Amino acid sequence: MTRLRRTATAAAALAFTAAATAVLGFAGPASAHVTVNPKEATQGGYARVAFRVPNESDTASTTKLEVVLPENAPVGSVSTMPVPGWTVTTEKRKVDPPIEVHGSQLTEAVSKITWTASGDAGVKPGQFQEFPVSMGPLPQVDSMVFKTLQTYSDGNISRWIDEPAPGAEEPEHPAPVLTLAAAATPAGSATPTAAVASPDDDDDDGNGLAVGLGVAGLVAGLAGLVLGGLAFTRTRREPVAKA
Repeated sequence: MTRLRRTATAAAALAFTAAATAVLGFAGPASAHVTVNPKEATQGGYARVAFRVPNESDTASTTKLEVVLPENAPVGSVSTMPVPGWTVTTEKRKVDPPIEVHGSQLTEAVSKITWTASGDAGVKPGQFQEFPVSMGPLPQVDSMVFKTLQTYSDGNISRWIDEPAPGAEEPEHPAPVLTLAAAATPAGSATPTAAVASPDDDDDDGNGLAVGLGVAGLVAGLAGLVLGGLAFTRTRREPVAKA
């Protein structure tokens, strides 16, 4: 009887363990997920961002990363930084209207970036890897959503493709999001409240004063000449005294 109870207890424990494992194994991904760092950039500028990829598997390595650029926010210039042990390829698509970059009209834009591990270079359990990208000019939108696929060496794929909803909780498989802020507007110069004399104004005043003094001197000279003439005339009219 005791053996039967022990057997039943052990069987129940095994059943509970199996059920718990099944529930935990399929309850959803861990809290860590693919993100873009930094999380913010400026519209119209260039940014160096890195897609940070943690490995959530206990037994397999991450061997491939596929990042899809948003169709509603094409970027004219996209370049990748070499990652040791990984190869990278890009795919392009047609864009209409064209994208203007430094005066040139581009009719194609990068639509997808794929990194693939070579040999034993995959992201192992308990590790993470960053994949840097430079891009710009960044579009005039509030955010860019990069839907991402993370492939493991055992064939499993984590699909980080859920877009965030305003005011809602984080989705189960969130896609990396880059928030774009509007470029800062330069502060306008202050309007002067009082007129300030310029060097030219000072020169004009000086010239006017000099002209005024010259005119005054000329008038004084003419007056002196007139007085002298009158005195000479008066002297000629007076009789000369006899000795």
